[in-house]
Amino acid sequence: MKKTKTIVQKYGGSSVKDADRIKAVAERIVSYKKNDTNVAVVVSAMADTTDDLIELAVKIAKDPTDREMDLLLSTGEQISCALLAMAVRELGFESVALTGFQVGVLTNKEHGKARVHSVDDKRLKKAFKEGKIVIVAGYQGITEDGEITTLGRGGSDLSAVALAKAIRADVCEIYTDVTGIYTTDPRMVPEARKLKEITFDEMLEMASLGAQVMQARSIEVAKRFNIPLHVRSSYSKEEGTMIVKTASKIEDIAVTGVTSNKNEAKITVCAVPDQPGISAKIFNAIAKAGVNVDVIVQNVSHTRKTDISFTVPKAELPKALEAAAEVSAKIGAGEVLHSREVARVSIVGSGMRSHQGIAARMFEALAQAGINIEMIATSEISISCIIALDKVDAAVKVLHRKFALDKG
Repeated sequence: MKKTKTIVQKYGGSSVKDADRIKAVAERIVSYKKNDTNVAVVVSAMADTTDDLIELAVKIAKDPTDREMDLLLSTGEQISCALLAMAVRELGFESVALTGFQVGVLTNKEHGKARVHSVDDKRLKKAFKEGKIVIVAGYQGITEDGEITTLGRGGSDLSAVALAKAIRADVCEIYTDVTGIYTTDPRMVPEARKLKEITFDEMLEMASLGAQVMQARSIEVAKRFNIPLHVRSSYSKEEGTMIVKTASKIEDIAVTGVTSNKNEAKITVCAVPDQPGISAKIFNAIAKAGVNVDVIVQNVSHTRKTDISFTVPKAELPKALEAAAEVSAKIGAGEVLHSREVARVSIVGSGMRSHQGIAARMFEALAQAGINIEMIATSEISISCIIALDKVDAAVKVLHRKFALDKG
């Protein structure tokens, strides 16, 4: 007996931005169901809904609690979820709309960026047996205490991957307003080329370094459980980009893509005593403030004093500055400087493991374009440079051209 295929689809906010788009998505979903496929769909809030809710909350409360914000923001996905289920029914197919907590997405208690512990597959499988298409509100879950939580920006991607893992889906399709993963942002570089496939490692690196197509945490989960991801456009039937464990290229291409992140700020703690344990005190204080630190540079000390610079997300700069100032006073360091006028540009590629001279070519290209490098960070498959914010667009174009990423 032929096994029924099971697929999870996720539609982003632009894909369900209005009634016409919701109807179009419903027609696409139904086309899969007609081919004897079990379909579970995860939806984001309609375009701009989340931002509108945040703006409304700020107008009402100076400092709304994280709990109430999660309760508020989870409603955006519930709206699009219910409307999409209605649209599917209008096409003559049975559907059921479920919130994240109704479908059993169990999370920890960290409001605003909760982590998924498990997904109960019972209600999904029951709906499949009844021949229903399941529409799930993304971005949300529930704690063991019954508190509603949200999974952070892009959390609907994580919802989709978690569902795909729970029901052992054959594939998880991520629908967006672009046709796949590109060598860089095509809005910045028109010559950017769509990739047929990319590895989990490369995509995870690109997402964590600024690519906006998918949430990094969702790729981590997909990689851990080897869930094939297909990133494609909801506006066309064109094949997108497959995110897979191992690429089919005979030889690794050195550089797969270029990313940029303008959401960076730099902090420098000056005249830090050059003693064992001092760095640990600084970064423990930053961590306790709930701030994620990215690139770190410590200058060489010749005077038993040193400067330590690091980058943080712009939104977390106030918290980081407060923590840095407090710890600087405690350890007898100097002033704390900061700048919002920085950005990060990165090159990514699993082929870097076996190709020499990639860093030199990157630095040479930036130097020839008159772009100064303030900080450098590397991993096994990426190289990142912190540069001036007003130079980042030019840097992306220069590096895309340097590594001939438009050639394929």
